[in-house]
Amino acid sequence: MVRLLPFAVATLTPAALLLVAFVHGGLWAGSAIAAITVLVFGLDKIGRMAPTGEGDGHALSLLLGVVHFVLLGAAAWAMNGPLPLLDKVLIVIGCGLYFGQISNSNAHELIHRPERWAFRLGAANYASLLFGHHTSAHRLVHHVHAATPKDPATARRGEGFWTYLPRTWAGSFRAGLRAERQRHGGRRWPAPYLAYVTGAVLTLLAAYALGEMAGVIGLIAIAVYAQTQLMLSDYVQHYGLERAVRSDGRREPMGPQHSWNAPHWYSSAMMLNAPRHSAHHTQPAQAFPRLDLDAQTMPMLPQSLPVMAVIALVPPIWRRIMDKRVAAWRGRADPQISELEPLAP
Repeated sequence: MVRLLPFAVATLTPAALLLVAFVHGGLWAGSAIAAITVLVFGLDKIGRMAPTGEGDGHALSLLLGVVHFVLLGAAAWAMNGPLPLLDKVLIVIGCGLYFGQISNSNAHELIHRPERWAFRLGAANYASLLFGHHTSAHRLVHHVHAATPKDPATARRGEGFWTYLPRTWAGSFRAGLRAERQRHGGRRWPAPYLAYVTGAVLTLLAAYALGEMAGVIGLIAIAVYAQTQLMLSDYVQHYGLERAVRSDGRREPMGPQHSWNAPHWYSSAMMLNAPRHSAHHTQPAQAFPRLDLDAQTMPMLPQSLPVMAVIALVPPIWRRIMDKRVAAWRGRADPQISELEPLAP
């Protein structure tokens, strides 16, 4: 239980601050943002404790799945309350950060759980952020075709984030829909996609009931911000590390060398070890507390995942930092691959 304490502290502290901010705004709203940004950056720098241990973290995932809806509903309510406009803007930013980094990581954990009700809770979390299709696209497309052009979440070397963003959103929606159609006998709108749309509509109706049009606008702004962060995470973790084409024309198997990772302890705890991405791809059913790192076989980011996501917003700086690392890792994985010529899409 003690081993899970960093995860609980890192994920629940900003949630508590946001709940107070919905009522009092001001300093509390700023504190919630600081808890997900400045505090994380500082603790990553002063500590190297690895949040890996025993247990499956299932109780914490369940709690976070429920907290997600409490925060989302309270945020919609706060948008129509007496708080000043600046406080409401800070709340949108804080919620966007929380849902994009913590709720996203937890929903990701839940949709990989074998229990049906846990999977449904994770899917409902995504649907409430108007991003339900990610449930299908992630499991049926990303984990099958990761690090190849068949996966819209694969970021090609040299591709800037702002080019990647619309391509991956639309591509993931279409690819997930195709995969679900195959699973459901070619039905034009398979049941999972109908559930995602229904969940999104119900969320918007609930936002209106709690905060009228201000609640709806606030929820949409939060959802867009959270979705952008989710796609930033995919971009950073899969930038440039495409699987090579073998002599028989097939792609090499997915391995630990095909995802970027980060060893920083507190951001890893806050994101439920999502920055240990290679371990997740090699063991997708493994519970988050048990994911580990191997710096010899897994590419490491030069900074924590949240910091690299900020850098990715400025493509020239991002490419200057990352392209040489991509070339080095691809050459290390297969000396026959040119370090200067990107893999063909």
